[in-house]
Amino acid sequence: MLTTTASTLPAADAGSRDGFDILDVCHRHTLMALGKLSALIARLDKYGADDEARALAEEIGRYFSTTSREHHEDEERHVFPKILAGRDTALKQTVLRLQQDHFWLEEDWREMAPLLDAVACGQSWVDLDTLRESAAVFSALSHDHIALEEACIYPEARARLHAGEGAEMGREMAARRRMGVAGHRERTA
Repeated sequence: MLTTTASTLPAADAGSRDGFDILDVCHRHTLMALGKLSALIARLDKYGADDEARALAEEIGRYFSTTSREHHEDEERHVFPKILAGRDTALKQTVLRLQQDHFWLEEDWREMAPLLDAVACGQSWVDLDTLRESAAVFSALSHDHIALEEACIYPEARARLHAGEGAEMGREMAARRRMGVAGHRERTA
């Protein structure tokens, strides 16, 4: 199972890892979550909102509501500024597109999340065709976004790091996640 949350994604050992390693692992987890979203839709089509579908919907919802959002924040803080500070106009335009992607991914998620929440609660009102269409748009944009970051932006931003910046980036990401988990625990206690 995927079961990644703010407390379990690679940030747990981020203090000893380069921030880009953590971002790369998050991309792998995102691709797995998208695969699970596809599997969920197939399961709903065949079995409806059974126990397995409900658990899968909850897991996917938790991932894209927490870890995925933190990942985008990490990129906005640590990756994109390095490129925007440079002189390469084409790279700057690519970053602007990726920032717009973050906005669209969030919008797409906000539309899809209530459907997954309903499935997770075992409700039967969810229109499977609407969920299927929303998931297809969200998945396609996510795949394109990840491919562009990994092929173009990450290598450039990584090359612009000074000694020790990658590890510092990892430490900052881990600290923010720890604070987020602590705040979540306080709110639910």
